Amino acid sequence: MGSPANDVTTTAEHTIFRWDSTASEDARTRMIFEGNRQEINNYLQAVDQIQTLLNSGDKSTKVNNVIQIAMARLEDEFRNILIANSTPIETETGFEPVLTPRTTPRSSSFNKSESPESEESISRISSASFTDRNERSVTFASCRSMNSIREQDLLPPERILDLRSIAQRMIAAGYFRECVQVYGSVRKSVVDGSFKKLGVEKLSIGDIQRLEWEAMNAKIGRWTRAAKVCIRVLFASEKKLCKQIFEDLGTLAADDACFIETVKSPANQLFNFVEAISISRRSPEKLFKILDLHDSLLELLPDIDDVFDSKPAESIRIQAPEILSRLAEAVRGMLSEFENAVLREPSKVPVAGGTIHPLTRYVMNYISLISDYKQTLGEIIISKPTTGSRHCDITAPEMDFTEHEEQPPLTLHLIWIITILQFNLENKSKHYKENSLAQLFIMNNVHYIVQKIKGSLELREMIGDQFLRTLTRIFRQAATNHQRATWIGVLHCLRDQGLHSTGSFSSGVSKSALRERFKSFNAIFDEVHRTQALWLVPDEQLREELRISILEKLIPAYRSFLGRYRNHISENYIKYSVEDLENGVLDLFEGYAVSQHSRRRSQ
Repeated sequence: MGSPANDVTTTAEHTIFRWDSTASEDARTRMIFEGNRQEINNYLQAVDQIQTLLNSGDKSTKVNNVIQIAMARLEDEFRNILIANSTPIETETGFEPVLTPRTTPRSSSFNKSESPESEESISRISSASFTDRNERSVTFASCRSMNSIREQDLLPPERILDLRSIAQRMIAAGYFRECVQVYGSVRKSVVDGSFKKLGVEKLSIGDIQRLEWEAMNAKIGRWTRAAKVCIRVLFASEKKLCKQIFEDLGTLAADDACFIETVKSPANQLFNFVEAISISRRSPEKLFKILDLHDSLLELLPDIDDVFDSKPAESIRIQAPEILSRLAEAVRGMLSEFENAVLREPSKVPVAGGTIHPLTRYVMNYISLISDYKQTLGEIIISKPTTGSRHCDITAPEMDFTEHEEQPPLTLHLIWIITILQFNLENKSKHYKENSLAQLFIMNNVHYIVQKIKGSLELREMIGDQFLRTLTRIFRQAATNHQRATWIGVLHCLRDQGLHSTGSFSSGVSKSALRERFKSFNAIFDEVHRTQALWLVPDEQLREELRISILEKLIPAYRSFLGRYRNHISENYIKYSVEDLENGVLDLFEGYAVSQHSRRRSQ
């Protein structure tokens, strides 16, 4: 008769052999952990008893064979529990990340249709819902909010306890690596499934850099949302599950090892995308999406540090700040490229009617968006712009920033962009044949710049009133120059000189000289009316101010001239009444032809 210890050992061996899938059909078709709790406890107790023999020094072949059979069985059970209870996170309904004011994408408001077509660099310038294997809805209680991280319970609590009981025995028996491999192989496929649902494709850095910008733009939008879900939900929940199963088992930080085994590939893929973007061609039109990426990654940094806080996760954790630094460098490069593009935008065909140039609209819309990102850009842009440099045979204007020395570097860059825009507009104005139209063009465009600055509280605060006053003086001076170039000839006809036979006002009036004077006045005014009705001042208030200013000079001079000389000449030579002139001036700057006959006084 054997001892009680031998009887216990024999019973343990019998239990383990009974579930040897290589020797029993029943064992191959049934799973222990799908049976009743008593069977589960009996098997685990049997494994513990054999393990006790090993720990006490029994290294016999028989005991080793028994423990190997037991470990193979537990590995199968471990795998089966994971597969049976693992489904991808419902990324659409399980979590919707909240976008903070800092990370709300704003670049979608940038209207590329307003960019000029002539320059490529400018124009392109709670509870979680799960579904089991039979698609039945299973709801687990649990979404624990921890700052911005939202951990979900990925498996039911009783399944987690079963997995932990198996892992504990496999690790104790020296099967740490096997346990981690099984866990990783099953959970990796689950994580990959969730990752795929988020729309993050597996692309190499080369693939990403070869994408057209529109396609890349769409992928950046998907990445921004996916990154939040991955870090705050998917990876955080996987880490929680690893801790629930493996924490404090063995001496090799099994929970950290399993976690990295599970998420390393998708985490690297997630960061590879941003890294590829950060080293791609620095086109100005990419700036705002890159800033959205930068802000999203910056916001995620504390969560990344929290989720990947272990030593095995260090290689993943350090990627984020490194990529953030490269994104910041890319932003600085893109801003510099934008400045160069504004300077060298080469279109030479004058815009019809001296209206606002597409470049002006594009640049000011761009600057307005820059002001939306002033917090981020204020941290990234740390040096003032370089002035007076030469780009493609174009020498940039010199600019003394002394009067703006109290302004931060970002503000200096905005002032510099407006300065080189104005410089480019001055060059474009030279392509107009009429100086008066060139001055109208400058007036329209600089006035538009001023109004865009005034229309944005943030932009006005950044630019400052001092520079705004400078711009206002420029467009008002252009308006004055336009009036002088246009009306000096008209008003010259209304002078007294040359109309008296002996040169004295009291002498007789030369009727022939007076007739020629009226003919000249009529012809010049006709020409001004014909051409400048086609010119355009799109801002209604500015248009009215310009007309009023013209009328204030023209009407009193004409009324006085008529008063002095009307009785000395036939009415046939007086083509315009005062009212006709007023109506004629009101036709100007509308951008379309107006019939002069409708303005003429009846003969």
